[in-house]
Amino acid sequence: MDPGATAGNPATTLRKRPAVSIDTSRRGGDGASSREPARGPERGEREEGSMASAPAAEEHQGSGGRGKGEEEEEEAVSEPMSPAGRLFRETHFNCYIVAVIGLGAPVDVAAARAGLEATLVRHPRFSSIQVKDDAKKHGKPRWVRTTVDLDDHIIFPNLDAAATSADPDQAMEDYLSSLSTAPMDHLRPLWELHILDFPTSEAASAVVLRMHHSLGDGISLLSLFIACTRSADDPERLPELPPAAPRRRAGPPPLSAGLAAITMWVWSYAVLAWHTLVDVVCFVATAWFLRDPRTPFMAGSEGVEFRRKRFVHRTLSLDDVKFVKNAMKCTVNDVLIGVTNAGLSRYYFRKTSDANNDRKKSQKNFCVRSALLVNIRKTPGLHALAEMMDSSKNSGAKWGNLIGYIILPFHIAMHDDPLEYIRQGKKAAERKKTSLEAVFTYWSGNLIVKLFGMKAAAALCYGMFTNTTMSFSSMVGPAEKVEFYGHPIVYIAPSVYGHPHALTVHYQSYVNSVKLVLAVDDAQFPDSHQLLDDFAESLRLIRQAASTT
Repeated sequence: MDPGATAGNPATTLRKRPAVSIDTSRRGGDGASSREPARGPERGEREEGSMASAPAAEEHQGSGGRGKGEEEEEEAVSEPMSPAGRLFRETHFNCYIVAVIGLGAPVDVAAARAGLEATLVRHPRFSSIQVKDDAKKHGKPRWVRTTVDLDDHIIFPNLDAAATSADPDQAMEDYLSSLSTAPMDHLRPLWELHILDFPTSEAASAVVLRMHHSLGDGISLLSLFIACTRSADDPERLPELPPAAPRRRAGPPPLSAGLAAITMWVWSYAVLAWHTLVDVVCFVATAWFLRDPRTPFMAGSEGVEFRRKRFVHRTLSLDDVKFVKNAMKCTVNDVLIGVTNAGLSRYYFRKTSDANNDRKKSQKNFCVRSALLVNIRKTPGLHALAEMMDSSKNSGAKWGNLIGYIILPFHIAMHDDPLEYIRQGKKAAERKKTSLEAVFTYWSGNLIVKLFGMKAAAALCYGMFTNTTMSFSSMVGPAEKVEFYGHPIVYIAPSVYGHPHALTVHYQSYVNSVKLVLAVDDAQFPDSHQLLDDFAESLRLIRQAASTT
């Protein structure tokens, strides 16, 4: 079970609807189905994410072993977990994604149930449980198809009516926080949809999707979520996906291009190799001993991954971000990194204002580092669900946790010119683009698992997290308004918990807004809303400065 205990507050007691069973296991020619298939000999690991397509294997009644056909049938309804998926099962990385979806109308429960039946519960990951074959010496956890009972996954919190009426925003925030210490039953598929059917300052109602990170990475899960929505302008149409340029390096120029062009091409690969080597050495050193300075953002003590988290969010203007992007000739991500530089700096220098002048002078400009998960698929953007389910080796859009880690620095400084934060963010981002650090960490992690086991890989990853300050990520969402099973979506606010950081910063774009979401240690950041204010004020000052350039 998950670390932590369920909160005992009666205001967050869960109640459920009458049971409705949806059998998602594959059926044989006679129409029979099996809740849990028989297990055959272990086969070589396949790419995580291929669709189940063959009937479930039946238990062999005789005294002999299973035939080849029975083993193949079992493989169709069970898959080995990828190394990254197995990492998210480890004690210090028992990570969950929690996504708040603000809706523009009260929740129509019947429509939501029908939508889930037609989409989410038919997905292989969302209709499977994690099973480890303990009978084998080196048994590895596998995904095994099972029967989905929607009543186990749609949760109706029994909240205090007086509290939700007096301050609905606070009531929702407190409930989300309680989820970070509430266990999830691993004997069922690891996802839940919580219905919060009361109005807040931003939406008429909300649903909260909580799921275990082993189900997939951000690209996989956001792509699946978009596949569950429809365009608000045309409910019969899937939303338009944001364009994504393939992540490819240019090949060698022709000899006719001249010596200078060929020299530049060779030099670009030399720089790539050098930066990768430097980043790999720094990554390994961080996993072992290289620690960030002690700041208000660093985890105050060990075990932060088990403590209660608070999720707070603020809506920022995507138009303002794009204005700064155009003025500074950079990317949206560069601007978001720069805004984070500025927001963290404002918070830090206010929190340390009572320190003596010598200390303030010595720490006027320094770096803290973040762990950043990077999608390493050939095509880095969002994908249609059909592409995500394509198990062919040439597909650039595969389901699963296809992510590597990089260490991204953030600059804590006092600048008179707010645009200096953007320049530093752009410089840091461009430096990381000329490195294969994420690819190295992904493949080396898989190699360490094969050679030394999951415990060794988890120990290295844990060292990297505890020696850095925070987690950071950003995701591109739908560029048009969409509906979730007929409910207009007002905002999308995803985050993650269960990893050893006291602060996680996430940006999620949707139409013309960017949702800033912070996941913080509840005890360490009692002023988390002030930190949100610092980010918002930083963007305002940067936008104002950009308008005068």
